[in-house]
Amino acid sequence: MTSIDRRLSRWGRRLLLAAVFWSLIAGAQEFDFSGQIAVEGRLFTQEALRDGLYRSNVSIWAEPEFYAEWEDGDHTFTFTPFGRVDPHDARRTHFDIRELTYQYNARGWELRTGIRKVYWGVTESNHLVDVINQTDLVENLDGEEKLGQPMVNFALIRNWGTLDLFVLPGFRKRLFWSADGRPGVPFPFDDSLATFESRRGRGHVDFAARWSHSIGLIDFGVSHFHGTSRDPRFFPAENSAGEIVFAPHYDLIDQTGVDVQVTTGGWLWKLEAINRAGQGDRFAAVTGGFEYTFGNVRGSGLDIGLLTEYSFDERRELALTPLQDDVFFGVRLALNDVQSTELLAGAAVDRQTGASFINVEASRRFGSRMTLDVEYRAFVGIPPEDIFLYGIRNDDYLQATWAFHF
Repeated sequence: MTSIDRRLSRWGRRLLLAAVFWSLIAGAQEFDFSGQIAVEGRLFTQEALRDGLYRSNVSIWAEPEFYAEWEDGDHTFTFTPFGRVDPHDARRTHFDIRELTYQYNARGWELRTGIRKVYWGVTESNHLVDVINQTDLVENLDGEEKLGQPMVNFALIRNWGTLDLFVLPGFRKRLFWSADGRPGVPFPFDDSLATFESRRGRGHVDFAARWSHSIGLIDFGVSHFHGTSRDPRFFPAENSAGEIVFAPHYDLIDQTGVDVQVTTGGWLWKLEAINRAGQGDRFAAVTGGFEYTFGNVRGSGLDIGLLTEYSFDERRELALTPLQDDVFFGVRLALNDVQSTELLAGAAVDRQTGASFINVEASRRFGSRMTLDVEYRAFVGIPPEDIFLYGIRNDDYLQATWAFHF
């Protein structure tokens, strides 16, 4: 087949998919097109530890969403692509399908198939039980941005709770910034050198299940995951240019998790706990704490929430997270005004070294379609033995995102 034939063949498949998509949408009882497009600026407050890295950066991103439903919502279709263009970091310029899902809703059960994002958990500072989707680390250091995951999800909905069963084909490798990007780690990541415990590599099929239920003031979930860990371990390696880099290794794991939230008055009591086998010795980890909200302070409409959480990982210095013996303190403000002004500020403090990771997030709406989101990330007092944060201790940054919603 010639190159022209191959191009024609690719375009033929694209046209066929477009025709199928349009025929589905044309017959929908309800169709909605929404989303957002944004300009994002970052300013790093210090020079990077490696020479030649930028102090400021501007990028653009877009996340539209197509939604359609048939037969009064029995059948639904959702398509949410995401794309970013970053002039400084080629790895941060990327495209992903966050969601491409067909869902059938029946009485007592649901079937969802395609690409989706699934979130498990209740705590603010550490998301231990959230294992379905891979982290999109180039988007944000907080680990809350996720890649879409191919799956088949069957949900059985009964009075005794909801049982979700997952088949997860097609592993997604974690996205890392490039050698020219920031944070400027001493040795760049190279996921082209990634290794897998499974002989099938990215082709390993994972399985998961979760039972969730509510009893009075208590909401809880019990989950189990078997498959390739979304959290890689890292090993030094030499790339094709003879440079030392970090190469990720993905283990097979079995993880059982529990998440619980109790709501009483202005209190939210939260707990996440896991037990995992497959990354060295079996270990347990837990995050727990509370949030108390002072509502409508002095009749102003202002809500003030105070948060405290503690994270412990019994692997200690071998943990794949910096939150292995840390206390998180935070405050959440909601003005409840027309502009939906909100702020969340907090710090995770290592109990042994005093090292702190500071995180501030604020948002405000302007008019009916514009929003401004501001984030600040900072690293304070990071000691050399903190292998996760010491290499990026100079990468504090302030970020502002101006988004148009349609």
